[in-house]
Formats: sequence, C-alpha cells, structure tokens
Amino acid sequence: MIIVRSPLRISLGGGGTDLPSYYRDHSGFLIAGAIDKYVYITLHQTFVEELIIKYSKLERVTSIDDVEHPIIREALRHVNITAPYLEITSMADIPAGTGLGSSGSFTTALLKAFHTLKKNLIHPRELAEEACHIELNLLNEPIGKQDQYIAAYGGLTCFRFLPNGEVEAQPLKVDQDTLYSLEDNLLLFFTGYSRSASAILIEQDKKSKDKDHDMIANLHFIKELGFQSKDALEKGDLHEFAELMNVHWEHKKKRSGNMSNDKINEWYELARRNGAVGGKMIGAGGGGFLMFYADDKVKLRHAMRDAGLHEVRFRFDFSGTQVVAQS
Repeated sequence: MIIVRSPLRISLGGGGTDLPSYYRDHSGFLIAGAIDKYVYITLHQTFVEELIIKYSKLERVTSIDDVEHPIIREALRHVNITAPYLEITSMADIPAGTGLGSSGSFTTALLKAFHTLKKNLIHPRELAEEACHIELNLLNEPIGKQDQYIAAYGGLTCFRFLPNGEVEAQPLKVDQDTLYSLEDNLLLFFTGYSRSASAILIEQDKKSKDKDHDMIANLHFIKELGFQSKDALEKGDLHEFAELMNVHWEHKKKRSGNMSNDKINEWYELARRNGAVGGKMIGAGGGGFLMFYADDKVKLRHAMRDAGLHEVRFRFDFSGTQVVAQS
C-alpha cells in the first residue's frame, strides 16, 4: 500500500503568465502558495491480473491501452508500469474544477506514487517537469506550469518561466509574522459551482499565439503586478499586497468575458463593502473560489455566509508532493 498526497494551491500574483504561448516569447513570473488541502493517490498491489482504477468513475481493464482516464494512462506509460496487478484510487479534499490546481496536483501525486512503486527517487523539479510533459505535451492541454510546480515544491514559491522551457523556483522571502498574518487574513469562499479551466484558457492561449496586442499587454501588466506583489510581501506590507490583488482582478477580468459574471461581481462588491481590502477569483475564473484579504475577518465572514457562500479555512503547506504511508 502506497499513499501519496499533493497540495492544492492559491495564486498570489502573476497568474496566467505561465502558459507557453506567453512565456516562450516574453518569459513569465508568478507567486504561488501551496495549501493544506490535498489530492490523494492510493496504490495497492493485488492478486488479480487487471487494473482497478477508482476516481469519479470505476475502470477495470487488463491493458494500459484500455485505460480511459488520459492522465492515468499516460503516467502508467511514462513510468513504464507494465504489470496490471494494481488498484489505483484517487480522492481529494476539494472538488475538481474549482480553480485550486487540482489537475496538476493529481498528476504529481500519481507520478510520485508510481515512482515510489518502482523505488525511484525523484526531485520535485523532475516530478513537476514530468507532470507538465504529460499534461502539456502528450495531452495538449492549454494550461500553464504553475500547478504542477507548486504541487511538487510546496511552500510560498516564486517561479520564473523562461523562453527555453526551463523553470526557476525560489522561496518567497517572508518573515514569520508576515506569513502568519497572511494565513490569518486570506479567506477562501466557494461560489458553489465549478468550471473547466481549459475552456477559459483556450481563449487566452489562442490570443497569445496570435500575438493579440491587448492580451499580450494585459499579461505584461499582470507579470509586473506579480513582481510588485513579491516586493510587497517580502517587505511585510500586506495592505499593499491586498490592493494589488484588487488591481489584478480588474485586469484579469478583461482577458475573457467568461472570467466573471454578474453573481461573482455582486459577491466581490459585497466583500469589498464588508471588510475585504482586495481579492480575486482563484484559477482561470468563471467559478470556483473567491479569495479575499480582509481587514475585518468577522464582518466579511458574516456577509459571505449570509450570501450563501461556504468558507474553506486553510494553512500553507511546505511539504509539497509526498508519500504519507507505505507498507
């Protein structure tokens, strides 16, 4: 029995500049934070010559080629697992499609579990690159590299995405007081519905590839906000960071008409009137989680609860993708 967990994430600045269609020409930069909400993968070797795969569906097959789940199929091939005497189970603390990077967390956890089964040691950088290879290169998903990297590394981490495809990772240099204040004052609220990130990111990806002036200018500005957010956090100015979140959200909405809707805008303005200094929709947008930095947490929580939104409390995770049980 092998159990692996991989953290979900929130974006703290620069999100969207990690797509190849942007960083191959301009380089990207963002700050991400892993949180203590996880995707879990369990492997169990069986005595039956078949693959039993449990996620939102149940698959029982005798050949890897017959596996329907594309990430599981390609990960099995990538790690060269050939014997089908295996049961694979996936679980998660938060539903998929809610903007917290669950696909990247799922892929890194799955690969870590398979490498553990094969007794392979793997560095977080290599784990993240393998996950990116499967999702971006083999499955052609119109996504970026943020989710796989922050899931593998954990912590509060700054990533630079270079034109040659390499990724530089450095810890965000915040002191303990800033870290604790950030954890205490960042609040996540579930909007009640999920969405496909790919559907929204396809539009950004296409416009970036077509050198659309407005899209490229928007991403340039978002990247600069990422650098400003880094400076604000590292000097401990959380109020400035919160104001930058608000600017980020206003510009993020301009990238796609599907980024927000009337209900999300209504909730956002309600939060701003009730203790939130700044905030944004986490992930590609269109649904999932709203995140706010609050001056008055009690007032904000009451307002969001009365509006029907469910809060998910969290702390940061500094372990990244790891094996939590093996027998």
